[in-house]
Amino acid sequence: MNAPLHLEMPAGHLDSAQALREVTQAWDASILPELKQYIEVPAKSPAFDADWAAHGHIDTVVRQAADWVTAQKVEGLTLEVIRLPGRTPVVFFEVAATRTASEGSGQTVLMYGHLDKQPEFTGWRNDLGPWTPTYEDGKLYGRGGADDGYAVYASITALQALKSQKTPHPRIVGLIETCEESGSYDLLPYVDALRTRLGDVGLVICLDSGAGNYDQLWLTTSLRGMASGTLKVQILTEGIHSGDASGVVPSSFRIMRQVLDRLEDSTTGRLLPQSFHCEVPAERMAQAQATAAILGDELYKRFPWATYSCDSDCGGSTSFALPTTTDPVQALLNRTWAPTLSVTGADGFPALKDAGNVLRPYTAFKLSLRLPPLVDAATAVQELKTLLEDNAPYQAQVTFESGGGATGWNAPDTQPWFEHALNHASQAHFGASVGYIGQGGTIPLMNMLSAGFPKAQMMVCGVLGPKSNAHGPNEFLHVPYAKKLTAAVAEVIARMP
Repeated sequence: MNAPLHLEMPAGHLDSAQALREVTQAWDASILPELKQYIEVPAKSPAFDADWAAHGHIDTVVRQAADWVTAQKVEGLTLEVIRLPGRTPVVFFEVAATRTASEGSGQTVLMYGHLDKQPEFTGWRNDLGPWTPTYEDGKLYGRGGADDGYAVYASITALQALKSQKTPHPRIVGLIETCEESGSYDLLPYVDALRTRLGDVGLVICLDSGAGNYDQLWLTTSLRGMASGTLKVQILTEGIHSGDASGVVPSSFRIMRQVLDRLEDSTTGRLLPQSFHCEVPAERMAQAQATAAILGDELYKRFPWATYSCDSDCGGSTSFALPTTTDPVQALLNRTWAPTLSVTGADGFPALKDAGNVLRPYTAFKLSLRLPPLVDAATAVQELKTLLEDNAPYQAQVTFESGGGATGWNAPDTQPWFEHALNHASQAHFGASVGYIGQGGTIPLMNMLSAGFPKAQMMVCGVLGPKSNAHGPNEFLHVPYAKKLTAAVAEVIARMP
């Protein structure tokens, strides 16, 4: 990694070295202990904990975060926890501008994050666990720390860096939700309720995204959308001895394979409906080529591929599972601009130890369909349902119960001041220029905000770099990177015109 550059500080802007020192101290002394407490709480998103309100875990992490923010005593900051009936709560904070009317446009900075979590998942290292925070070699392991519990703490610490140096700043508001991992279906009512208090948003800072490496600041330029749901194929009302029924009763699993063949070419993984695809904009193609040149084969090598040892016929060497492509540009486009299907859960199957010779009555799969940024999710969900349900093989009962969808997002054109601020922040704290990368995940808020504030610049970034493994086992927060990202956020706010 290159050494950070100590750039000359223009009048009215931050001393980068001082900002990083103060941010580092805050992380070490205050944020890390708070995040360890946060990780201990199984605050699973409502999609994974229907009784979230009764269990109280979401309320616990909201209260902890709100108490910590209040304790920082940020000059001019007001905070409240807002609860709409029947919906998950949000934390809303506001800091008045310190610039005079002649110094700024009156626009607002909106800072976003979330506190709800994905479920535990299996496969954690023996000495790690989803609700057991472990700090090791600069990495904080545990569910939710990186995705995205750190965001509210980093946001407030960036504000304190501005306040410490008395750097003039625009009006700033924060919106921290607790329904993001369920598709943010509770968020839009809050955005509507708070619309007049959000103001004229000129910059959105969303700390819920990824990084191509830990060596520079990364700006997310696009996010895929998502359509999810449960596909169920039922052929019998109860299980039947397979010796008696097989050959006469078609297997529900075989019917499931036929139905999915309508959607996906299982040989290549390409989704067959052309309406689920879109053209990659020229600017995004150029950025993908530049990013591929930076990251190279790490774009596919960074995943935990299965390995196995060959027998003596191949010299006893170790073999690795293979990616869909070893072309870095194509790998990047595949995970950011191509639609893909994943089966993320199954029902109707007994555990292996309980599996007798029985023809099962049904097979059900949980489907997760990632959509290109420019494909409308609501339309895709309807097309998906029709495609899967119509003309069922053997007149089996085939149903697709939608779990909802979220349209992806493509960033607006980058204004000169924003590009300059990003590069200054990246050079100051990483010694390298900012990188531009699309992400394969979904943040429903971004599409909402782009529609509501079409002229706003979007600083979508995060700590989910190589092997951080959000949603999976051994999720970790790369703390050294998070410290520099926090300081970079302060730099960009300071340079907002």
